[in-house]
Amino acid sequence: MKLADLASGLAEMPAHAKDLDVDGLTADSRVVQPGFLFAALSGSRRDGASFVEDARARGAVAVLAGADAPADGALPVLRADDPRHALAVMAARFYGRQPETVVAVTGTSGKTSIATFTRQIWTRAGLPAASIGTTGVVSPTRDDYGTLTTPDPVALARLMAELADEGVTHASMEASSHGLSQRRLDGVRLAAAGFSNLGRDHMDYHPTVEHYFASKMRLFDTLLSPGRPAVIFSDDAWSAQAVAAATAAGLDVRRVGRSGDMLRLKRLEHERARQNAEIEADGRLYRIVLPLAGEFQMANALVAAGLAIATGTPVEAALGALEHLRGASGRLDLAGTRADGVPVFVDYAHKPEALENVLAAVRPFTTGRVIVVFGCGGDRDRLKRPIMGEIATRLADVVIVTDDNPRSEVPASIRAEIMAAAPGATEIGDRREAIRTAVGMAERGDTVVVAGKGHEIGQTVGDTTHHFSDHEEVAKAVAEVNG
Repeated sequence: MKLADLASGLAEMPAHAKDLDVDGLTADSRVVQPGFLFAALSGSRRDGASFVEDARARGAVAVLAGADAPADGALPVLRADDPRHALAVMAARFYGRQPETVVAVTGTSGKTSIATFTRQIWTRAGLPAASIGTTGVVSPTRDDYGTLTTPDPVALARLMAELADEGVTHASMEASSHGLSQRRLDGVRLAAAGFSNLGRDHMDYHPTVEHYFASKMRLFDTLLSPGRPAVIFSDDAWSAQAVAAATAAGLDVRRVGRSGDMLRLKRLEHERARQNAEIEADGRLYRIVLPLAGEFQMANALVAAGLAIATGTPVEAALGALEHLRGASGRLDLAGTRADGVPVFVDYAHKPEALENVLAAVRPFTTGRVIVVFGCGGDRDRLKRPIMGEIATRLADVVIVTDDNPRSEVPASIRAEIMAAAPGATEIGDRREAIRTAVGMAERGDTVVVAGKGHEIGQTVGDTTHHFSDHEEVAKAVAEVNG
């Protein structure tokens, strides 16, 4: 693609460079190949300008940088007021193809489940669909494990083209606050968007909760075109603010939940592993059995159904599909059951509201004790540690505090910050031993929850990630108890 076509309207460029052929683009100098455009982006830790020489040596033909970037004698420099936005749109232009219908969902909790549920609803309606998010990419031809909630803009544009080429017409994706603020989704052509809730998360990245919320609202006020549907869960403390932001952006606001106007939850009864619901839509009452535990999963299912309906799926088909949903990996996953019937769940809850939700979800079907194993990650928001300690001791009967990706921090120090607000909790640093202890001490009627890592298959200590799976450790512990 010619550089002029790639950068038109996005960046200023030297006249002599307009006819340059661009064979690829990246913001990582290590993957530059001959003919690539290199985006020298400023980051929180490194300035891309320091890697321009490395990119040139590897064959870069031009550099994308900020508006005040100095000239480079060896390579033409494209200057953009917002180079991250420019890179995302350029990537979308370069790869071109995307599924016809793409939706994105933002919020603190539930994004993975909503994206997964939306894909399942579309699939059941006979549409070739895919989902993109924390647990990876799932489509009719792939099930790839992932680590990032929202891929970088070049990888995302390439992925969108691959999905379109395999015949995917509908795709649902997570939109993290990092991904939104860093412009990773700016090249995606969205048909609709959703909002689940807002809690405390990523306070190591966002200076305030208001900044965190504003980053998420870029999905509504910047990326989604006026008139497009915005499906908003109606029962969260931040729902009104999300509705206000979407309304101000000229979107077609549709609310779902107990106070919803698109899908209204009229009644909900909890059973051990399912929920019976009555949902009102278009003046008609639908009786649905959701095969998942936890009211938060009903909230996620309603947002997913709302997104599917907003993009053309008939109401009856969308709500009917809820009876066949399978939970996303690591989201209140029944990872094992002891011979005496004690269930052991694995959940990704690593933030206060998520931990509160999962512990509240298992209480209705627990006749004995709720036993929880959890920790907090290192090099992340430290202030949430005592908050999660308080939640655990308030909502669970037995609390075991352990390690969860301590990274560069001293694991014992992280545990101490949790323990300070968790009177009566037991501290077991070795996560494997903590899980074995919890499963082994449970009695008939108890429920065990192992929270924090969910689908992850690694434990990061220092700079090294060791293989570790809560699912695998639960299976071993259950087998040990069962003999």
